[in-house]
Amino acid sequence: MRPVEPDQAPIPVRHTWYHKLGIFLFIIVCFEVGAFLTVFPWTPQWDSNWVANLFPFLRDLWTSSYFRGALSGLGLLNIYISLGEVTRLRKSGRGRPPTSGVPPADKLRVSTL
Repeated sequence: MRPVEPDQAPIPVRHTWYHKLGIFLFIIVCFEVGAFLTVFPWTPQWDSNWVANLFPFLRDLWTSSYFRGALSGLGLLNIYISLGEVTRLRKSGRGRPPTSGVPPADKLRVSTL
């Protein structure tokens, strides 16, 4: 038994308004968290943060440039994810009109055993 190869590319998914709203909110949150994590560790407020005073034994880690760089890297990753979601959302808005997800009868194939 051989698997059947499809003739055409998969039909792109069209999102409804509430899916788009959820994706849009995810993009906004992801971008804001990313911008915060990228910039805030390098500001003067970082050293006077209440979290640094809450755990004095972690003070050296908190003020380490490596730790700040790791947080900035996570921030850049969040920004990258949000931009990827923007492109995915824009691509899903284009293409074919919505279908029921069932291919037309002439495109159906039945595998034989």
